Amino acid sequence: MKTITRSAFAGIAAVSAGLLLAGCGTAPEESTAGGGDDGGSNEAASDFLPCIVSDFGGFDDKSFNQLSLEGVEQAADELGVKAKEVESNAETDYAPNLENLVAQGCNAIVSVGFALAPATIENANANPDIDFILIDDAADADFDGETDAPTIKPLLYDTAQAAFLAGYLSAGYSETGKVGTFGGQEFPTVTIFMDGFKQGVDYYNEEKGADVSVIGWDGDTGTFTGGFEAGPEAKNAAQNIIDQGVDVLLPVGGPIYQSALQAIKESDSEIALIGADADLYESDPSTAEYVLTSIMKNMHLSTYQAVMDSANGAFDPTPYIGTLENEGVAIADLHDFSDKVDADLLAEVDALKESIIAGDVTVESYLG
Repeated sequence: MKTITRSAFAGIAAVSAGLLLAGCGTAPEESTAGGGDDGGSNEAASDFLPCIVSDFGGFDDKSFNQLSLEGVEQAADELGVKAKEVESNAETDYAPNLENLVAQGCNAIVSVGFALAPATIENANANPDIDFILIDDAADADFDGETDAPTIKPLLYDTAQAAFLAGYLSAGYSETGKVGTFGGQEFPTVTIFMDGFKQGVDYYNEEKGADVSVIGWDGDTGTFTGGFEAGPEAKNAAQNIIDQGVDVLLPVGGPIYQSALQAIKESDSEIALIGADADLYESDPSTAEYVLTSIMKNMHLSTYQAVMDSANGAFDPTPYIGTLENEGVAIADLHDFSDKVDADLLAEVDALKESIIAGDVTVESYLG
């Protein structure tokens, strides 16, 4: 377990936020390409080759790699083509994998995760005829407030908004008065969950005169495992937080939730798990009895739309920002916990969502 203070990534986040002032995407709309009575769309798309490369988490991470792949596969199915997918086993695979997809004649390439940003920028500038879709990074390595290649579309998600709802829900659900969170590494795409979660707990405390505390993140410093793999570091981080008396736990960082779940099972305590990125109840049914809700980044929707736009000649490199309003982020259904959560609390969460959308309640994040 590592306790780390907020680092230079805060500066990166601030510059990236400036880039986003250029505009943010609207909600993905159902495309008509490849469907309906217009046979011409199918014919035009028959030579289109969509491709995707994962980060080292792989496509079976039950999280953002898997969701992104689902979006590409949905687009490929509608277009009547076969997508090419390449998994990365290490960071050293990123550049070669992208170069390989370029060599295979891909028309649109999806890079999953901020770690692929440097290789994506390099390949985009070298291959201006290819549309690149970069998930979870603004592609602004020189921090000048502009995307570093004109053919990269960043897909970003203001998950703080959804995490705010999960934090409020967790605070109202907690009986110990303590909830916890920890992350893989201290990157803005990780801490944005933790920031929103804590803000939601703090808001609950203000509204209710309560004193629910957040273990593992105070807004400036917190607990991180140092990576995004399930293993001893993640389990130790979870165990340390569990030992402090929490009864709700949010792990942020792909497969690290697996180690958190193991620690929960071994604790012999009733601790609810909050999923990150995907609806964990659906993506990993083995978690079902433990998952209170999940903070979702609906990457499959925005990835699908970006690929379809590329296939239709309507590719727009303007950064997309997923929000509660455009359904780019959300919290999942409570599933098996529906009967365990007070109906009044659920109504408050629903009302809070509308207040955030209306701008009556402000959720702070590096995406502004």
